[in-house]
Amino acid sequence: MKNLIVLIFFLFAGNSYSQYTYVPDNNFEQALINLDVDSIIDNYVYTASIDTVTVLYINNRNISDLTGIEDFISLRELFCYTNQISTLDLSNNPQLFEVSCGSNDLSYINLKNGNNSGLWYFNSMNNPNLTCVDVDNINWAEYNWARDTWTSFSNNCFPTYQHETKKHKKLLKIVDIYGQVTQPSHDKYLIYIFNDGSHQKRFFLENNK
Repeated sequence: MKNLIVLIFFLFAGNSYSQYTYVPDNNFEQALINLDVDSIIDNYVYTASIDTVTVLYINNRNISDLTGIEDFISLRELFCYTNQISTLDLSNNPQLFEVSCGSNDLSYINLKNGNNSGLWYFNSMNNPNLTCVDVDNINWAEYNWARDTWTSFSNNCFPTYQHETKKHKKLLKIVDIYGQVTQPSHDKYLIYIFNDGSHQKRFFLENNK
């Protein structure tokens, strides 16, 4: 079996494109499953299933991490209030029209998406640790958007600190034990092959078993 895995790795590791988006928060992924854009909790979702989504209502779902939201490039409405989200990076979501992210644990929001004037409604109220929101257009934000009195808008919230987005290894392929490319599914041994040369063997059971 070890030799088989090594063979599969060499067959597929050379493929450099990624068709999956990393979603580390299980509650976020479960919300996507409930919306029929994912099928199994494995920390990944097909990018092609989410890059055309325009509306996302995921409030009050015990979500703490919205990593993966960057690939919702067509998103216009995001309602994620009443969760435990600590940071929110919407810099890759230029189509946003409405955002409601109040009542979280937010300490940082990045809204430098190149189209602040397109974001008509924004509400980040009731985030005690949120002191600064990065924006492209401060005047637009101050005039149109709602935030707590201790929260300010800035073009550079951290002038002495390099805020780096977490880099995660990318999933290249999911294959079965015969080396055939497949989709995530229950009751089947699968091999997840990543772009850093690593691989993981996984087996998922149905929830009711």
